[in-house]
Amino acid sequence: MNLSGIWLGTYWQNGNPSRFEMSLVQGNNALSGSILDDNHLGEAALSGQAIGRKINFTKTYLSGDRGIIFYMGTLSEDGNFMTGQWQIDVFNSGNWEAHRSDDNLTLNLDINKGKKVPTS
Repeated sequence: MNLSGIWLGTYWQNGNPSRFEMSLVQGNNALSGSILDDNHLGEAALSGQAIGRKINFTKTYLSGDRGIIFYMGTLSEDGNFMTGQWQIDVFNSGNWEAHRSDDNLTLNLDINKGKKVPTS
């Protein structure tokens, strides 16, 4: 299944949702592209792979020294939704999800704000 295209998603950090837009290009199993976070962090480069329904990629911000963020996830059977975990280090991790682009990003953010993940 080809993942190339625009994906809209949310990641949670400390229980708070942040939206992002992800532009993916897939060649065989390799993934590349960019992510634009809807917050002060801005744009990041993406590099990774998709094998079957398993996805993993790294996210590296273009400005600042924020380190590399590792994303691991699973693609839905219909190929229109992915979900998983992101991790910076042992202490910084959370959930993320993305859908193929649609026009309901604001509605999705409102729904996701109601799904705050409890911090432990």
